[in-house]
Amino acid sequence: MEILTFLQYSFIQKAFFAGSFVAIVCSTLGLFLVLRKMSLIGDGLSHVSFGAIALGLFLGIYPFYVAIPVVMIASILILKISEKIKAYGDAAIGIISSLGIAGGVILASVSKGFNVDLFSYLFGNILAISITEVILSVALSFVVLTVIYFFYWDLFSATFDEEYAKTTGIKTNFINTLLTLLTAVTVVLSVKMVGIMLVSALLILPAVTALQFAKGFKTAMIMAGFVSLISVLLGISFSFLLDLPTGATIVMMNILFFSLALFYKKIT
Repeated sequence: MEILTFLQYSFIQKAFFAGSFVAIVCSTLGLFLVLRKMSLIGDGLSHVSFGAIALGLFLGIYPFYVAIPVVMIASILILKISEKIKAYGDAAIGIISSLGIAGGVILASVSKGFNVDLFSYLFGNILAISITEVILSVALSFVVLTVIYFFYWDLFSATFDEEYAKTTGIKTNFINTLLTLLTAVTVVLSVKMVGIMLVSALLILPAVTALQFAKGFKTAMIMAGFVSLISVLLGISFSFLLDLPTGATIVMMNILFFSLALFYKKIT
């Protein structure tokens, strides 16, 4: 009876609904990023989102309306800088993420009025999600998943053998740009759920958990989606029932599943 009462709260229903879509998007995209050794880009773009959200609050504009285009531009900059300084690996991510954090801190210091709002985005609170944010999350999730569906084989080919993909006529530069743009949108979607500091965990953990078991890519994608979805639903439930931070609880559920996967793999 208590569980039924818990599920009747409208804010829980909204959190479950939006969280489920974002969970699937993160796990799907995260698998491509992990296999391409690009998982750190999620962390870098989450830092940029801090500065972008601060800019939105500073200008008096709904933060996500500013964050989405700004983070998308940042993702392109990371790609372009990476092409220029290939020898320095992930330096481009560090450069752009540093810019985002520094910009956010400066804006926060000169406009003390929105500090509380800004820092609430650091750790997320999906239980406080508004109906506008639910609609935005679901709509953008559909867009990201639709793009992945139509470009699945190109993304798949570029992920496992980029040189071979080029020889088959796949425009790998376009695919790389597309992947970074999808990552940018997904990072912004995830901020409300787990916060800026924990976004990369939502992209990485379901994917690496699934890869402990899966024998094929599609199987890994399904398993990653399942792990991500269950982690989000359990994380929201436990955070409400035990009065814990929602974002951190979701991430801890992901870590629990990853730990169980490693343990199972070790004993079998």
